[in-house]
Amino acid sequence: MLDLTIIWAFIIAFAVAMYVVMDGFDLGIGILFTRFAVGKDRDAAMNAIAPLWDGNETWLVLGGGGLMAAFPLAYAIILPALYAPLIAMLLGLVFRGVAFEFRWRDPAHRPLWDAAFSVGSIVAALAQGVTLGALLQGIHVQGRAYAGGWWDWLTPFSLLTGISLAIGYALLGACFLLWKTEGAVHDDARRYARPLVLALVAAIAAVSAYTPFLEGKYYQRWFEWPGVLAAAQIPLLVAFVAIALLWSIGRGRERLPFLLTLALFGLSMLGLAISIWPDVIPGRVTIWQAAAPHQSQVFMLIGACIMVPIILAYTGWAYWVFRGKVGDEGYH
Repeated sequence: MLDLTIIWAFIIAFAVAMYVVMDGFDLGIGILFTRFAVGKDRDAAMNAIAPLWDGNETWLVLGGGGLMAAFPLAYAIILPALYAPLIAMLLGLVFRGVAFEFRWRDPAHRPLWDAAFSVGSIVAALAQGVTLGALLQGIHVQGRAYAGGWWDWLTPFSLLTGISLAIGYALLGACFLLWKTEGAVHDDARRYARPLVLALVAAIAAVSAYTPFLEGKYYQRWFEWPGVLAAAQIPLLVAFVAIALLWSIGRGRERLPFLLTLALFGLSMLGLAISIWPDVIPGRVTIWQAAAPHQSQVFMLIGACIMVPIILAYTGWAYWVFRGKVGDEGYH
């Protein structure tokens, strides 16, 4: 018999991964936005994501809604533990969304909206990374409820993960612009990409060195025999992909840097999965302890089997339609 709890864990993990991949590059473009020249360069950077950014956040809704429905105990514990960074993330996303629309409709105040777009992107990226770090470092649970304080999420490790994710998003945004733009924006993106690769590798190394000492189970999964045989391949692959990424940027490749950056994100997510599986709240609550009743999982799975392919289909269609290069006037 299929274990619906595992299936739902993979559905939510897939939704979160899709969000990071697909909303990560437009957040990254927002982080870099004020580094581009005012006028046509900023317009080109904005036009690169204009047809795509709204749909990307569908995956965030699916991940959050799926967590609430499929793992209600985890949702009830995580939300009060991480209210502050989650609210900051949502405000950042709202702020950048408003700025995105108003910069075209209120040209008299465009510098203000450009700054708002960048600040909203930075806040959202940092908040997402801090949320991940706070979850990884452990949430204090007593019985079936959160038992920590309001500021427990704010630690050096959570700040490190926040900065690391912002760097990763900025690199993803730069590589997306390498693929999709021409001229000065393309050249600027290439200039920013190389130091961002080095910064991201350093950030991954710092987070990876810190993580095993946060929780005894993390250390066991990464360093004890025989699991170390599989886990040791992740850092080696990260180093290989990073070298290939630097080479592809230096050789003037356009699409390959974006794909290799996605590979770095994928390896990081795999490392995260190795650390926490099968917990939904690391070291505290497993996916089976947090799961909704079987009947509820079956009912929701029917809806997911209908909606996820639809989301994938219209997302794929949008990316296919806007598959060309973009200029300051839009795609061509």
